[in-house]
Amino acid sequence: MSQHEVVRDVIVVGGGAAGLSAALTLTRARRTTTVIDGGQPRNAPASGVHGLLGHEGINPAELIARGRAEVEGYGGQIIDDQVIDVARTPDDLGGLGGFEVTLRSGNRVRGRRLLIATGLVDELPEVPGVREQWGRGVLHCPFCHGWEVRDQRIGVLATDPMGVHKALLFRLWTDDVVLFTGEQALDDAQRTQMAALDVTLVEGAIVGLDLDGDMLRGVQVVNRTPTASGSTEVVEVVQVDAVVVSTRMVVRAEPFAGIGIELTDHPMGAYIEANEFGQTAVEGVWAAGNASSLGAQVSNAAAEGARAAQHIVADFMKANLERAIAAHAGNDARAATPAPVDVTADTNPSTGTGTGTDIDTEKGHA
Repeated sequence: MSQHEVVRDVIVVGGGAAGLSAALTLTRARRTTTVIDGGQPRNAPASGVHGLLGHEGINPAELIARGRAEVEGYGGQIIDDQVIDVARTPDDLGGLGGFEVTLRSGNRVRGRRLLIATGLVDELPEVPGVREQWGRGVLHCPFCHGWEVRDQRIGVLATDPMGVHKALLFRLWTDDVVLFTGEQALDDAQRTQMAALDVTLVEGAIVGLDLDGDMLRGVQVVNRTPTASGSTEVVEVVQVDAVVVSTRMVVRAEPFAGIGIELTDHPMGAYIEANEFGQTAVEGVWAAGNASSLGAQVSNAAAEGARAAQHIVADFMKANLERAIAAHAGNDARAATPAPVDVTADTNPSTGTGTGTDIDTEKGHA
């Protein structure tokens, strides 16, 4: 039997913390489950996962490897491939609904329920050096990496309105915060906040990060000095130990457009809207982790994946019960209906056979 002919109970798209956690719960609930993973985890540049109870500091790749082994240990299937399209199946796959997932390899997988756990993409500010240092010298989340840069000199790049918020937040981890305002104009209230917390303001265009090989040294800014004839511009380096940026976080949702999945805009990016159990507005489709919660850390994502899986199992229970009740009602109806008598059949009172001519039509019996 080909892979396309096999129908899974659940197809999980995305093999990160949310997807694998969901798959683990589903396989333990005896649901046939396939995880499809494109191998592009958001936290791949990070050296460790933090805030995950029992696994503090674990390497992201090691966490994924353990999760995969656990899922496969309960009979789950993991396919290393990318989903390029998802469509409704022309039939309902046994009365429970269904989807057909097309992979970049050309293979197709069919399943009755779909869980989107694709995570998101961080759209980085266009500042030279940021991409090269992303996940190391350049950070964005204090709960993920604040401890590692505690008491250091932290530079916050205000490339969008969230810069002030980042400066206020990281001030809890260090007394030495520098806010590079760039093109962002601070109002009086924001300047008062920065002054009250002793946050240093550096104004001027942000040129890029100052790197020494693979090491971050500081932030390059344009310093304008007034002169009699106008002004002079000099690029200077403000030393910092780490740089904080805001990213626009956008969920990888393009393959699901054909089944009606749409992104909801948010000040921090765009996500798939779902209820508290991960169920989307599209029947049979759930979302978990960063796909539906932009601010979710690994611990949050894993919990959301497990919760969505539990709700999917409950949905199967409901669907199976409805089918069983309908079948039971049909059996009762058939049992209550007398079988029709074929008056043309050969019958014999003693043997049940005969020529069919021994019928006394006047007395109404044979």
